Amino acid sequence: MTTLLDPPAPAGLHAAARIVAAPGAGGRTVLPVLEGDGPLALRRLRSHAGAAHVCLVGAMSAPLGGDRLALTAVVEDTAALRFTTTAATLALPGRTGAPAAYDVRLTVGEDATLHWLPEPLISARGSDLAQTVRVDLAASAHLVLREEQVLGRTGEPTGRLTTRLTVRRAGRLLFDQELAFGPRVPGWDGGAVLGGHRAVGQLLVVDPAFAARPAEPRPLGPTAAVAPLAGPAAVVSAVAPDALALRKLLDSAASQLNAVLQPV
Repeated sequence: MTTLLDPPAPAGLHAAARIVAAPGAGGRTVLPVLEGDGPLALRRLRSHAGAAHVCLVGAMSAPLGGDRLALTAVVEDTAALRFTTTAATLALPGRTGAPAAYDVRLTVGEDATLHWLPEPLISARGSDLAQTVRVDLAASAHLVLREEQVLGRTGEPTGRLTTRLTVRRAGRLLFDQELAFGPRVPGWDGGAVLGGHRAVGQLLVVDPAFAARPAEPRPLGPTAAVAPLAGPAAVVSAVAPDALALRKLLDSAASQLNAVLQPV
């Protein structure tokens, strides 16, 4: 029995991180804001070709059930940012059975570039996570965004995972996709969705050069395809038996799309 004097049950961890990339001297990008707490530890790595490089280092297990995580990145006009993580994000069950939430918000300015390349998100047995990624692009912004989800660790069933990726360019909707897998989600493992595969991913490339040289819709092997969007962009969707096979598919697709964007 509980009373009004009993402490409330743990509600989960609340943590946030923020990145601001701004143009600096000599064509370099600087990081006037780089802050995070809890499991969202950010590290500045060596820049490449003037672009700032930020890596997320998992400082503790997260997200657990009940956690609320938020990550925000702003790339100012003409700046360039590359974002990576040191390891996969592992969604785990918490003590209360409450779902977890991970919200990512990205803003990319005029003539700015963002390469958002985290390691996979793994949905462990018993976990329940909703992840949202919202991207706002200026008309001349460049974006390369990779998402990879792995359903269950080796030899275990998946938890419940819902992801939504929404991208707006110059204020207009460019891409909006929601995926759901695991317990209480009808049909997620059927032939029309995963067909028995356990890894799924997307590669989204937005580049003004696609206006003159659009990507052509085509299959990339039996489990991946590229599709142009209604704007200077293309998306690659893929499923695979595991994370390694998925990464190979998306890396190959990235090389092919990069070849399309190169001047003839």
